[in-house]
Amino acid sequence: MHKRILSFLMVVAAVCVSAPAAEFSLTLGHGAAPDNPRHLMAKEFADAILERTGGRVEVEVYHSESLGSDRQMLQSLMLGKLDMSINSHGPVAAFLDNLNVIGLPFLFANPEQAYTLLDGELGRELVKPLERKNMKILAFWDNGFRHFTNNVKPITKPADMDGLKIRTPEDSLTINFVEALGASAIPFAFGELYEALGEGVFDGQENAIPNIYYSKLYEVQRYLSLTNHKYESCPFVISMRTWRMLPKDLTAIIEDTAVEYAMKHRELTNNVNRELLEKMSDVMEVNEVDVMEFRAASNSVYDQFINQHKGARALLDRVRNYTE
Repeated sequence: MHKRILSFLMVVAAVCVSAPAAEFSLTLGHGAAPDNPRHLMAKEFADAILERTGGRVEVEVYHSESLGSDRQMLQSLMLGKLDMSINSHGPVAAFLDNLNVIGLPFLFANPEQAYTLLDGELGRELVKPLERKNMKILAFWDNGFRHFTNNVKPITKPADMDGLKIRTPEDSLTINFVEALGASAIPFAFGELYEALGEGVFDGQENAIPNIYYSKLYEVQRYLSLTNHKYESCPFVISMRTWRMLPKDLTAIIEDTAVEYAMKHRELTNNVNRELLEKMSDVMEVNEVDVMEFRAASNSVYDQFINQHKGARALLDRVRNYTE
């Protein structure tokens, strides 16, 4: 028995010794929970990179804001201290004004309209200036449409938002929208949101269905109101320091794989949305809303965007070509 164990250990040791170390070890961070589709696809992306580069590139994935908030991860990317992040639209748009246009409320009727824009010429044009800030967007993963949850009452019309304390991401458009509805908008890190909601720091928050479910916000929120008020992508961002460090054959593989898994992530997200909504209906009070009233209440957000950004009106007209 002891001889068999010793032989097995010798084989394992030989395999470990003979396995070559990766030529490049990269770190990828994101803010979603470990069973969220974003993390599942990120892990599959990492496995694909290891295989497609013949073991030359290893990607280690960190979830749940363990490397910092979305904004902090972007700052690390700028400094070259982090290699990659599947980030959030709002924090990225804070570094790239024109990308804010994608986050305007009720702009897209369905995800496909957003995909067509983001994957096309206009999408590439919008993100190119980010490279001057030492970051590059390789693909747009999916975060879906966002909805409100709260612990006070069902939200069916804008007047129901009056006086509520709502957590938002660090996203100027979301903040403006929430305030236009009469609520207080308070930016706060997503990784700490569950505890803050449980302690009553906020009355509610707004987020996509997978984020609400996989971060178990239904345990600390009573009402889910299906506003579909904003489509949000998850930009896959790489540090330009990392991009320039890697040989071109490897950057080509990484970019192609990021795009491929963006498509897989979109499909998975769309599929699980329906399933998760049914599950949350068992533990939360779910209601529809008067979308037309919410849309009308968001007009001031469009006015603010146009007044604050040079060329915003012309850009918005171009974007609306994708939504008609």
